[in-house]
Amino acid sequence: MMQPRFILSSLGLSLMIATLSAHAAGLSSEHSAFGTTADGTAIDKYTLSNSHGVHASIITYGGVLQSLIVPDKNGKADDVVLGFDDVAGYQKNGTVYFGATIGRFGNRIAGGTFKLDGKSYQIPLNDGPNSLHGGSQGFDKRVWKAEPSKEKDWVGVTLTYVSADGEMGFPGKLETHVTYSLNEKNELRIKYSATTDKPTVLNLTNHSYFNLAGAGNGDILKQVATLHASHYTPVNATLIPTGEIAPVVGTPMDFLKPTAFGKNIKAVHPQLKFAEAKQGGYDFNWVLDTKGNVGKLAADVRDPESGRHLQLFTTEPGVQLYTGNFLDGTVVGKAGKVYPHWGAFTLETQHYPDAPNQPKFLSTRLDPGKVYTQTTVFKFL
Repeated sequence: MMQPRFILSSLGLSLMIATLSAHAAGLSSEHSAFGTTADGTAIDKYTLSNSHGVHASIITYGGVLQSLIVPDKNGKADDVVLGFDDVAGYQKNGTVYFGATIGRFGNRIAGGTFKLDGKSYQIPLNDGPNSLHGGSQGFDKRVWKAEPSKEKDWVGVTLTYVSADGEMGFPGKLETHVTYSLNEKNELRIKYSATTDKPTVLNLTNHSYFNLAGAGNGDILKQVATLHASHYTPVNATLIPTGEIAPVVGTPMDFLKPTAFGKNIKAVHPQLKFAEAKQGGYDFNWVLDTKGNVGKLAADVRDPESGRHLQLFTTEPGVQLYTGNFLDGTVVGKAGKVYPHWGAFTLETQHYPDAPNQPKFLSTRLDPGKVYTQTTVFKFL
């Protein structure tokens, strides 16, 4: 309603300021358009905001966390996740998985094949001899339905995708819901749930690439990480777990105490060469000591320069730390910034890679009548 033009009294001005302040102090959600896919499908964006200057934008293409604005120690805000300004960027650069919701199966499956109740299933190979992140057309390349959500102390958006029986070779019609929520504690929570009508395997995660200095602002080698994980799962040359659960002590995988990513990333160690043959790098699954307790701190990363501090909490037994080994300075992202080698890190909460083929690993089987759930929280201090 249009207000008449007049000079506000001091009382009226005070009331207006109080109203605006009260509004600014709360949580909010904004819905906007984010263009269209190559086939003309409309893509929506939902931006969640709190009063501390944190803004999380989620798009319906790929269930992607497209932007995450976080202030630094001086109050200067910057986007700390890699991504693109339009849908075309995500469609043209689908193999980097920036910010994507990953499914049906996060990480690798050896040979793209597994058995369930004696029957073999074949997933498309899209990572050398293996399948990666659910095959060539995984959840990261699907358009999700979205509905705003709100609960006490949280504002969010719930994404829904129904995967047909046989999609990418996986059995069962699978209905998946992913809810991104933000609160006033600067916690971005991602809750997953899924049900199936046939026995299947499932391993969902989020593939956001973080740079706490700001996306496109150099590499992450001086950023300091702590992983509360005393073991990891060693891999072979194609990054498939050997089945061993090995201690991190005495290896470059030891982040039990705060350690800069760059301290050991070029160490002479066969595992690092498997992850990145030329210079070394991290791309491994750590076995979390938190054992699925979302109330316990699983990982912690700090940027000494900006003062940004990220904490990770999760119900999942593992986390994949990846240091952007295959970024090579050719990918141009948001605001025209180039993403360099080692320009970001991921913390992909998950069950262990190739679990359907590894009897010693925790099961990723989901049966009809059961509900898959997962919760991961990224908290900024």
